[in-house]
Amino acid sequence: MKPNRDDTQRQQAQAEKALFDAISSLETSGETRLFFKDLCTPAELQALVDRWQVVKYLQKELPYRKIHDLTGVSVTTIGRVARCLTDGSGGYRAAIARSSH
Repeated sequence: MKPNRDDTQRQQAQAEKALFDAISSLETSGETRLFFKDLCTPAELQALVDRWQVVKYLQKELPYRKIHDLTGVSVTTIGRVARCLTDGSGGYRAAIARSSH
């Protein structure tokens, strides 16, 4: 029998919550680093690092082209990060507010 769409969405939401709970349970940046190194491929981890760098440069109000020159991140991705920063769910802003770096 094919899974019900509602059941599939519910399972996905539970799996997502379990992942976020696991991340939230980590106590140090070192533990978090090891977790992400296990969880992600090197390319996936680099993409996350690149996006976080872009956030920091956008906060300094650098032009997209300058951010591209500094990071190698495409201007399209920089634009997406900028939209999430201004119109997203607030995750970047929460992390910025709590980040010491």
